[in-house]
Amino acid sequence: QVQLVESGGSLVQTGGSLKLSCVASGNSISIYVMGWYRQAPGKQRELVADITSSGSTNYADSVKGRFTISRDNAKKSVYLQMNSLKPEDTAVYYCNAINVLVPTIKYWGQGTQVTVSS
Repeated sequence: QVQLVESGGSLVQTGGSLKLSCVASGNSISIYVMGWYRQAPGKQRELVADITSSGSTNYADSVKGRFTISRDNAKKSVYLQMNSLKPEDTAVYYCNAINVLVPTIKYWGQGTQVTVSS
């Protein structure tokens, strides 16, 4: 079992920066692909970025060059540094963990609100 708790969401102006954090409790996250997803009002949840235990990353085209995902397995944490924020980045951001050995095992955090004002 893994419990995920996000933090760092806030209201920020266009062009600003935020860093989201996700801390896991329970089992080690070393066997999990960790990811950040987001869901804007009226839209489906979408992948923002994910990172494997070895550090390989994957980004949505819409955030490439602006967002950076990182993880610290020892601290059971994953981070999302968001720069050059745009109003279209406004959404609830969710932390996600997928077990690489049994991909049907997935965990979600409760979400943290990011609002970018124009």
